[in-house]
Amino acid sequence: MEQHVVLVVDDDTEIRDAIDIYLKLEGISVLKAKDGLEALQLLEAGPVHLIILDIMMPRLDGIAATIKIRESRNLPILILSAKSEDSDKILGLHVGADDYVSKPFNPMELVARVKSLLRRYVNLGSYEGVKKRIDLHGLVLNQEGKEVSVNGESVKLTPIEYKIVELLMTNAGRVFSIQEIYERVWREPGLNAENTVAVHIRKIREKIEIDPKYPRYLKVVWGIGYKMEK
Repeated sequence: MEQHVVLVVDDDTEIRDAIDIYLKLEGISVLKAKDGLEALQLLEAGPVHLIILDIMMPRLDGIAATIKIRESRNLPILILSAKSEDSDKILGLHVGADDYVSKPFNPMELVARVKSLLRRYVNLGSYEGVKKRIDLHGLVLNQEGKEVSVNGESVKLTPIEYKIVELLMTNAGRVFSIQEIYERVWREPGLNAENTVAVHIRKIREKIEIDPKYPRYLKVVWGIGYKMEK
């Protein structure tokens, strides 16, 4: 089995080295970078399955690096934030991160989140069962290739965005609560998940809807949750 490779990006040497130690104890190979520019260089040099990315860094910070990475790659990104404000976390998710951990963090929690993301995007395929193509009035999900298109135009989704779309499209017409979406996609308890899910829903609408303010496909059911219109 191919060894998983995680790229740890932080300008704090002690934090990089500490994460390195804990991940290697789990059999995970680690690459280390001190800022976003160095991280981009390492991404071009060899395979990377997941990135742990600090927000506050010199030269190229975590937000700018995430935006740049998402231009060409869909590998999972877990951001670190030294601030307690939700604004950092929401901004990171808004530009394409899949998850976040706040500093100071519990190393075991960080490792658990990394392993969860790796299970989801490296070891596992999509949902189990027969692969199929779903077409909802021009919004097409190809589970075999994990692709989404609108009226024949390919839509570039992050791994988390794809999983949300897949969940809703394979259950078109069914309403999912915010907590249920979080638990199904992130595979962990959906406590305080509202902001996280809302950010991803907004980004999905911007990509699949002609007018996100008046969505045709991804509908909100006020006081309950979201559904994909049949």
